[in-house]
Amino acid sequence: MNKRKVLLWSVIVSLGGFLFGFDTAVISGAEQSIQQYWHLSSLQHGLTISIALIGTIIGALTGSMPSDNLGRKKTLMIIAATYLIASLGTAFATNWHLFLLFRLLGGWGVGASSVTAPVYISEISPPESRGRMVAMFQFNVVLGILISYFSNYLIGETGGLSWRWMLGIQALPSLLFLLLLRLIPESPRWLLLHKGRKEEAASILTIINPENADTVLAGIETNAAQEAASGGGEVLFTRKNKFPIFLAVAFAIFNQVSGINAIIYFAPRIFEMTGLGRSSSLLSTVGIGGVNFLFTLVAINFIDRIGRRKLMLIGSVGLVFTLGLVARSFYLQDFSGPGIVVYLLVYIAFFAFSQGAVIWVFISEIFPNQVRAKGQTLGSFTHWFMAALIAFSFPVLAEKLGGGHTFLFFTVMMLVQLVFVWKFMPETKGKSLEQIERSLVLH
Repeated sequence: MNKRKVLLWSVIVSLGGFLFGFDTAVISGAEQSIQQYWHLSSLQHGLTISIALIGTIIGALTGSMPSDNLGRKKTLMIIAATYLIASLGTAFATNWHLFLLFRLLGGWGVGASSVTAPVYISEISPPESRGRMVAMFQFNVVLGILISYFSNYLIGETGGLSWRWMLGIQALPSLLFLLLLRLIPESPRWLLLHKGRKEEAASILTIINPENADTVLAGIETNAAQEAASGGGEVLFTRKNKFPIFLAVAFAIFNQVSGINAIIYFAPRIFEMTGLGRSSSLLSTVGIGGVNFLFTLVAINFIDRIGRRKLMLIGSVGLVFTLGLVARSFYLQDFSGPGIVVYLLVYIAFFAFSQGAVIWVFISEIFPNQVRAKGQTLGSFTHWFMAALIAFSFPVLAEKLGGGHTFLFFTVMMLVQLVFVWKFMPETKGKSLEQIERSLVLH
């Protein structure tokens, strides 16, 4: 097996995850300055923050179209160019409506990336290391979040129009991503199933693993023939796919009702609610990014050893416990000492170890080959629709209901997630994509 080349391709594609994370979190350091710069009302401010998520929904909803029609590689190159244009556009915009347009465009890149990158990595990775390979995408997401928090902290100390630098600095990794994508091949499964280019697919599979390339190729063709014979083909919403659809939609909903994006987007504001100053709040978000990064790294080392399901069981219990403590602190108005900061750091650790590391791996594995991009689109769309809903409503909920009720809701949702994982979630570690397809279709 040519592990180095597969690893290199996965690392390059995972840079899309870095830009995904950076773009998602960078607004947290700039949002209050942007509100002041354009004198935005609370409704306009909510739109400014959530507009990128609206773009993400559109990107997730339409991501399978270029991915299936143009190929995974060309789609990733379009996404990289989109990130580059959006970062420069938001940095130089002097008109609020134009700023919204570029944030919408950047959001499209995030949504399309969440469809195409995990699918590409899952399709080139061997079964025994697929979890680690796809989880590198999430690793780069949290690395992007961490770097954006740290960048915001450093740039935020300069004052003035520092928010423009916070948003514009993303142009550098966007350009690097665009250039490096020239080094990766097309997905062999896409070449075979969508274009019928068997020889080209076989040559790439041979590079990946010369010892079993013929066996893998035969397995892909056999599954495709069985799908076509049973009337499945490239249609996602069929009776055969109902269980993978249920798993993907439920998983994506639970990912967001954990409150993760509310905390990522509004971390400085949450900390200021507890009495921390502006500088201390920005520095505390660097701590959140650091813990997220560290425990995602830990999860990558366990995801193929103990499996996706055990990570989710452990994480769900931890999320219920920590969110409950945060809610209790708000109810009692007990903000003395490092309480909420510590609880949220532990919360981030459990999230990164479970949902954060598992979501894109799991959703990219559970759909049949011919509808994998469409299934990933469904999961990503659900994820980002819920993210936009929560990001848009969080400031209002926090103001009207208070932190206690808001975090209690997140706590209850994670309790429901625990039941879902225990009762319904299958284990996918160590199985080929074709074996997973057969087991879930027969469920």
